[in-house]
Parts: sequence; structure tokens; C-alpha cells
Amino acid sequence: MLTAYNHIISPLTAPWCGWTMLVLLLLAVLSEWIQRGVITQTLTSLTVHSERAYKDAPTNTLAQLFITLFRFGTFAMAICLCFASEGFSFAAYAAVLGIIIGVMLLKMLCNRLLDYTFQITRLFGDANEHYANILTLASVVMYVLLLIFLRIDSEPAYRWMVGSVAGLFFLLWLYRSARQFVRSPMAVLYLLLYMATLELLPMAGITVLSAKTIAII
Repeated sequence: MLTAYNHIISPLTAPWCGWTMLVLLLLAVLSEWIQRGVITQTLTSLTVHSERAYKDAPTNTLAQLFITLFRFGTFAMAICLCFASEGFSFAAYAAVLGIIIGVMLLKMLCNRLLDYTFQITRLFGDANEHYANILTLASVVMYVLLLIFLRIDSEPAYRWMVGSVAGLFFLLWLYRSARQFVRSPMAVLYLLLYMATLELLPMAGITVLSAKTIAII
């Protein structure tokens, strides 16, 4: 059975993987170079304060596009390695990346509808900024772990490690959201409903669709 090392490193099995990881790294570096603080200041989302993580720096659309592609590309590679027990092609990776982008766009539309319905633009702005920062931090950690775990000769161990990292950052986001939004017992119910419908459900959808797509392709 092929190992994760064979999936990525060997030029005879998947030479495109190394180039893809390099492109993702370049996207991250360019985003930080264009807009200072996109990556380096993500740790501010670990605090309980709700000030802008980028302070007063203007948001650069190109930098945001690059860092978003880095996040999605890194998560797509992690998902592919979790479910591809006998290797995977670039078509499977591209399909998983497309699934992630599609689900995230649908989630963004649902968030816009929720914001329009309840008129919570300011709160949503703070929440989305910290959410994006936590996703960036998670993707950076996941990228580093990908480089390390590609040489692990145990797919179950790799899945456990990736799942642990994903769970840790999910709990971090839950803690941050609770500190920011929970002001009454009813707010806890609202937060749980939001988590179930616009966080857990999309992630479950991405996981199931990706697994089926990789198995088919």
C-alpha cells in the first residue's frame, strides 16, 4: 500500500503535489507581502478583545484572495491525504478544492442573508474577521503539518493528527465566539443553532462530498 510519502514526494506517483505545495506557499508569502499582518497578526484573534486584528491597515483585495486560496488549497490537500488510501490525482484534488469553494460561497450567502434579516452587521464584521484569522492560523499550522506528515508511514496516525488539529481550532473558534457573543442564556441557544447549521453542517458536507469524489475519481 502506498504511504503518504509516496503520495507526495515521489515524482513517479504524484509530481504535481510538490508543485502545488510550492504554489500554496507562494500565495501565503505574497499575501503577507502585499498586506502586512494577514498572517503575522492572526494571533490577535486568540484574545478576548474585539478590536480589528489588522488594526487600521487597509484591506487589500488581492492579498485577501491569495490568503483565501492558500487556506482552501491547504485544507483540500489535507482532505485528499485523509481519504486517498491508494494515491490521488490532480483531478481529485481540484474537485475537492472546488467543493470547498462552493460550500464556502454558499455559506457566505447564508451569512449575508442572516445579517440582512437580523441587522447585525457590526457584530458579523467582528466575527468574520476573527473567524478568517483563525482559519488562516489553522491553515498555516496544517500546511506545516502536511510537510511533516507526508513522510509518516501510517495513514491512521495522519488522520488522527489532522483531526486533532481541526478539532483544536474548532474549539478555539467556539471559545472565541462564546466570549464575544454570549451575553444571556438565550444567546447560547442562538450560538449553538448557528454552529449546527452554518458550521458543522457545511464541514460535514465538505467531508462527505470530498470522500465520495476521491473514491470516484
